Amino acid sequence: MLAIRTVPLGSFQTNCIIISGPDGGECWVVDPGMRPGPAIEYVRSDGLNPTRILLTHGHCDHIAGADQFRDAFPGVLVCCPEKDAGMLTDPDTNLSGPFGIPMAIAQADETINPGQELTFGQTIWTVLDTAGHTPGGVSYYCPGEKLVIVGDSLFSMSIGRTDLPGSSHTQLIDNIRNNLLTLPDDTRVIPGHGPETSIGIERAMNQYLQ
Repeated sequence: MLAIRTVPLGSFQTNCIIISGPDGGECWVVDPGMRPGPAIEYVRSDGLNPTRILLTHGHCDHIAGADQFRDAFPGVLVCCPEKDAGMLTDPDTNLSGPFGIPMAIAQADETINPGQELTFGQTIWTVLDTAGHTPGGVSYYCPGEKLVIVGDSLFSMSIGRTDLPGSSHTQLIDNIRNNLLTLPDDTRVIPGHGPETSIGIERAMNQYLQ
């Protein structure tokens, strides 16, 4: 069974998720947000070796710490959804400019698309299309761990904002219904902000999905 650690980062309290094997060693880091020091310190203190940084989408509060991770752990690969890749270097579309904190990070080392499968140890992770909050937003689903990491597409009793540039309410709702709510009820959901939930709870109780 994998070890999953969630470290909220920065003023937006973005959930940075660190995935490692039961015996340490290699790890993945999902969505290293602003002020990533606590996540970097956790990785170092546990003697972990980040090999991939997975981004769920291109907004500044989910990508801001990627370059600090690159500096701290040379060789780690930053992987971004292909349709959001241009946001990494564009303060306007990654929303750092409109928030008055314009920032850009280096381009992604790899781009990923829905339908791809990624291997971590003995586990397989499928990239799911959950675009709508951004044009290319994705989720990472591991059936063996009964876990899906959803970024800002789905929250506990809520959904991602769709009043932002490049967002689409219809697309987001369709993707949640077709690609997330079709997962087993006991699938653990880790969103980009706030507490964990489950697919069964959100299917039954999330007012935005009724």
